[in-house]
Amino acid sequence: MNAQLGPAAPSPASPESEALRRFRTFASTALMRDEAAPPNLDGLRVNQRRALALLEAWLETSTRVAAERGAAVQAALRPLVDAFARELRANHNGRKQTGKPRLARRAVSAAIDRVADAFLAIDTDSGAIEDANPAAGAMLGVNRDALLGVAASSFFAPTAQAELWNQLDALAEGRGKTQFATTFVDAAGAPIEVVASAAAFASRSRTLALILARPKAPIAGA
Repeated sequence: MNAQLGPAAPSPASPESEALRRFRTFASTALMRDEAAPPNLDGLRVNQRRALALLEAWLETSTRVAAERGAAVQAALRPLVDAFARELRANHNGRKQTGKPRLARRAVSAAIDRVADAFLAIDTDSGAIEDANPAAGAMLGVNRDALLGVAASSFFAPTAQAELWNQLDALAEGRGKTQFATTFVDAAGAPIEVVASAAAFASRSRTLALILARPKAPIAGA
């Protein structure tokens, strides 16, 4: 699974890794006893979108590793993944939006998801990916929700990381929209040459860099 996710793989000490360990305990106990007790989520604080994406990656990897028994593994684990996901969504310790999102925010999110170019919202202070659209996930070779909270620099070529921080600093200082060429790397480490534009979105607590990137060459399999 780590090879599949590349830089998006969770660190062993992360809350998302702890969620996967608890799912493994929940699933193995359910399969041995032929019944599923509610999973133990006490004290677990995770980014729910990222945790659920990693859970799907875990299921996909387990099915692939099982080879000819993959269909049986999928059939056995799918209901348990769904049950664990329901509990995780209901768990008040998970980081999630409360209440109904505003119509304007829903419209903006839907519009971004339909954009053909890769979209990344990056915290200019920490450099962490705060949001992404499906095109970004396809370009980088991972589920877009698995990108949340990951250091953006880990998906940039080493030679492009200094320029990334220059762009983030410029946006944090209010220097306006910029355009630049850069090199991403996907989860397998393959370079992707892109042309990009970046603009700032500032709130009271932080400034996000909103980056749109278009590969110079078509992505294989896209």
